[in-house]
Amino acid sequence: MQTTLSSEYQHTADGQAAEAIVRNCVHCGFCTATCPTYQLLGDELDGPRGRIYLIKQVLEGAEPTRKTQQHLDRCLTCRNCESTCPSGVEYGHLIDLGRKLVDAKVPRPLPERAVRWALKEGLPSPLFGVAMKLGQAVRGVLPQAIRSKVPAAQDAGVTPVAVHARKVLMLAGCVQPSMSPNINSATARVLDAAGIQTVVAPKAGCCGAVKFHLNDQDGARDAMRANIDAWWPHIAPASGAGVEAIVMNASGCGVMVKDYGHVLHDDPVYAAKAQRVSELTRDLSELLPELVDALKPRISAAAAQAAGVQAFHPPCTLQHGQKLRGGVEAHLAALGFAVQVANTEAHLCCGSAGTYSVLNPKIAYELRDRKLGNLQALQPQGICSANIGCITHLQSGTDTPVRHWVEVLDTALSSSLSAG
Repeated sequence: MQTTLSSEYQHTADGQAAEAIVRNCVHCGFCTATCPTYQLLGDELDGPRGRIYLIKQVLEGAEPTRKTQQHLDRCLTCRNCESTCPSGVEYGHLIDLGRKLVDAKVPRPLPERAVRWALKEGLPSPLFGVAMKLGQAVRGVLPQAIRSKVPAAQDAGVTPVAVHARKVLMLAGCVQPSMSPNINSATARVLDAAGIQTVVAPKAGCCGAVKFHLNDQDGARDAMRANIDAWWPHIAPASGAGVEAIVMNASGCGVMVKDYGHVLHDDPVYAAKAQRVSELTRDLSELLPELVDALKPRISAAAAQAAGVQAFHPPCTLQHGQKLRGGVEAHLAALGFAVQVANTEAHLCCGSAGTYSVLNPKIAYELRDRKLGNLQALQPQGICSANIGCITHLQSGTDTPVRHWVEVLDTALSSSLSAG
């Protein structure tokens, strides 16, 4: 797609990066067929091709409006379009650039600014855990809209303390330890059973995704640098710490940390370190091939079968952002579990999309119910996923238990050990 940058953007890094991405678009429209918001709204400007045109117009000097901003806001950043695009358009990077350029010119109403500020500052804050405990204590009397965002209190169980020769770093995350602490401890127990020690760097916090996608990109970069500093003693080439990977059990964090090298590529101090972090980062599912061999003798057929049919929802950040498809269901099946993906629209977003379900609830809940309808058609005993946002969002619309797939695996391991 041809474009000519206005003088305002001609010599800027953001303008040049956006132009390079726009030029790869051939206007074919394949992306509209797999865009969730286009499927729901039927508006060209609420699909990737239309949003690319809006960003192109801004780059060429057109003044963006509140309507421009809203069309970009309604994008889930699910990156389904990237999986569909035959030209390799890096739409995820482009929408971040476009939002940044538009927000610089279009002021938001005060109530909207207040909500976005509360989300970007509150979710990564240590105070989030305190607020979540308070919410859980009075969950029964909360209005439904708020109660759906507050999962029932969960026991994390025991975290293993065994030392192994093989070690991996794990990002605990910002909201996950408060909302679903069992995911992190289950990850540690499963890896421990496979002879892998999980190390958590205490000073590593939010991956930066919350602030980055709410257009506080400077704040996000600060969070990234803080994580790199926390991890560096464990992963520096000369450290001798023996950490072989940085494991992510929230695919939303994984796709962000794998992008550190791109986001910090022009930082003279952190560029090389960020690239090393990205290269070492692995989604937990990427360890599954090794885990199958180590865990198969430790999981009884009865324990795997007791889980019943599990409907697996692959998060967009896993299947589109990280291009990891089929691994979870294939490897859990190799361990004896009955795991299925929806026969219809398994590629579509569930509507969670980080803070999207708070900022765009109508679209988010329509997508949630559509997703749950397709998953429930499998008549599962449980639903599993790989991202805390998807898990919480889906659970808000069903009584069927929704868990991380590693929790399903952990339960079977514990049952097998007890039976043995």
